Amino acid sequence: MGVYRWVVERTSARLHGLRRLRVRWERRADMHEAFLKLACCLITHQQLKSPC
Repeated sequence: MGVYRWVVERTSARLHGLRRLRVRWERRADMHEAFLKLACCLITHQQLKSPC
């Protein structure tokens, strides 16, 4: 359980580091959700690209 929680906290910290998601500039919820999904895809891509 501790290892899984660390991964979630690290991902949450990375999402918080993105200014566009930290401060919600979009008025439309679907645009904000699209940027959130894009950020998750970029984080996953970076994680898969780097060797463990």
